[in-house]
Amino acid sequence: MKLLKSKFKESAVSIIPIVAIVFLISLTPLFTIATNELIVFLVSSVALIIGMTLFNIGAEMSMTPMGDYAGMGLIKTKKLLLIILVALFMGILVTIAEPDLIVLSQQVKDVVDASTFVFSVGIGVGCFLVIALLKVIFNRQLATLLLLFYMLIFALSALLIEMDKWQLLPLAFDSGGVTTGPITVPFIMSFGVGIAATVGGRNSSENSFGFVALCSVGPILVVLITLILGNGSIAYTLSDYSMSAILRSGVLKVILYEGQGVLKALCFIFAFFLVLNYFIMKLPIKKLLQIVIGLIITLVGLVTFLTTAAVGFLPVGFSLGSQIIKSDNSVAIVLCFIIGMTVVLAEPAIHVLTSQVEEVTGGNVSKKSMLIALSLGVGFAIALSMLRIIKGIPLIYYLIPGYFVSLALSLFVPPLYTAIAFDSGGVASGPLTSTFILPFMIGACASTLGENNVMEFAFGVVATVAMTPLISIQVLGFRAVMAKTVRDRISMKRILRADDNQIIYFDN
Repeated sequence: MKLLKSKFKESAVSIIPIVAIVFLISLTPLFTIATNELIVFLVSSVALIIGMTLFNIGAEMSMTPMGDYAGMGLIKTKKLLLIILVALFMGILVTIAEPDLIVLSQQVKDVVDASTFVFSVGIGVGCFLVIALLKVIFNRQLATLLLLFYMLIFALSALLIEMDKWQLLPLAFDSGGVTTGPITVPFIMSFGVGIAATVGGRNSSENSFGFVALCSVGPILVVLITLILGNGSIAYTLSDYSMSAILRSGVLKVILYEGQGVLKALCFIFAFFLVLNYFIMKLPIKKLLQIVIGLIITLVGLVTFLTTAAVGFLPVGFSLGSQIIKSDNSVAIVLCFIIGMTVVLAEPAIHVLTSQVEEVTGGNVSKKSMLIALSLGVGFAIALSMLRIIKGIPLIYYLIPGYFVSLALSLFVPPLYTAIAFDSGGVASGPLTSTFILPFMIGACASTLGENNVMEFAFGVVATVAMTPLISIQVLGFRAVMAKTVRDRISMKRILRADDNQIIYFDN
């Protein structure tokens, strides 16, 4: 009950601010919402808090221990080929069942075949999970690998632009954000912690992070290659985002759809874990039962979260975006900044990440400082995305300087902060970004630039949300480095100014 109260309070504090902002905006001329829609939104908010609470408890009981045990068990086999094959297979299986990815694939099926898209992203995650493992085993620097792979990404992006397919660029970068959703993140993060703890060494804290960062890079690379080689049309059909249309289709239908996706994902992970346990870990039945109970709680919590987000938050996000864009531009940008700051707090995997960061670093990187840095970063991301729609700015004008700054900062901050920052980027762009922020931008874009420009200017918001925490978290690290330098200099000056008469000499 103590854990339940703690998680419920955490979830309520995360979600209530965004509900309050939407409600307050609805009292102004900027946003008009029907009474019945507002009631559905408020009821959905309560259900969202309950779903998030259950998810956090379930993830702590099941996903985190499974990742820890799998990581430690694999490394203890000391069979490199087995480790590589298992990581590759596990990365693909976990990813192709990620609900966020399936939702995105259905939205862009006119551009690229849905099955091809999902499988391409799965291959990307599997391959880069292997690279993340090898990085820890052979003790390589994360910043060097990220610099190399992002140079390759921008080279492929230039080729896509040269082929006159630049409208598809936002889709490629968004694929890296949706991959690291609520199913994938807790498992991969705890898997990394288990690997790092077993390998040991003085870099074990740093090596605990970076798995999500590298697993976000893989999908971007593979999807870019798929789009370059593919012949899909550059088209987008605007769906009916109205709440009445969603309610007409039936809440039960939404529950079954979300439940099927989550159940498939959890079954894939647990079946794979059972195989590993049978051959490698040999855990007792008691621990397996605890994991099963945790998985059931995770299932109920995540289905509740995703269903209520789709029913209550998605249509309100679309309507809010389509109306706010018609107000004064500066007002729209400020409101987007405020909304962005609050939405990130409601992402379920954010709390898994921040808790794990605080635990692994022994409190040196506090949960509070992480949440503040992430809120500011995502706030700027949503504001910049609205500015992109207003001014018609291509996404590449954001990505090149943004990643240049983030990769440059990685040369000056401790490697631990770089690893945490790039993990945070993937985690920040979770299910609420897909079901509230993306429809928000689609509504804004469709009402001003038209349906034909949605693919180019509305998509890419997930990529921007994933990029800005890379800078904000590393700035947090840079600030810590500078503060330590100043403290050391002050201490040295005090030592040098010390009165020699205060020194006590002891005779032999």
